[in-house]
Amino acid sequence: MFTTIRCVSFAALMAIAMPFIGAPQAFAMEGAVVVNVNMARVLRINSPAATVIVGNPGVADVTIQDPQTLILTGKSYGQTNLIVLDSAGNPIADTLIEVIQTQANIVTVYMGLSRTTLACEPVCQPTISMGDDPAFTSQSIASSTLVENAAQ
Repeated sequence: MFTTIRCVSFAALMAIAMPFIGAPQAFAMEGAVVVNVNMARVLRINSPAATVIVGNPGVADVTIQDPQTLILTGKSYGQTNLIVLDSAGNPIADTLIEVIQTQANIVTVYMGLSRTTLACEPVCQPTISMGDDPAFTSQSIASSTLVENAAQ
């Protein structure tokens, strides 16, 4: 006995299934939305947003400027996701957020669990970056304050 197997395209299958499952409410933006660490970016959306959800708020933050304008801020390096809901709680967007390092010639040094950041142009000097070791950050701020006070 032979069984006939028919190949059906995804589009044809969805045309058959749509009346039963309803139209999808959320859309995924093409590719990741990229923002630089310690920088902000304006995102415009087609439908009014009531709620925004960031998977990892340590990586990025999003605020609603107006119902169709979001402000995305990169807080630390990495990836997370962003979900936007309308006033009824229905998802209208779901996308990947990628926060990247912006400055050229930045060197990040890991010593065990502690991290320090140096700006190396033309010579390496300490710079403060989100996630750096608190002792290193405090020393950098104290040194900067001394130099600033000496200049006055």
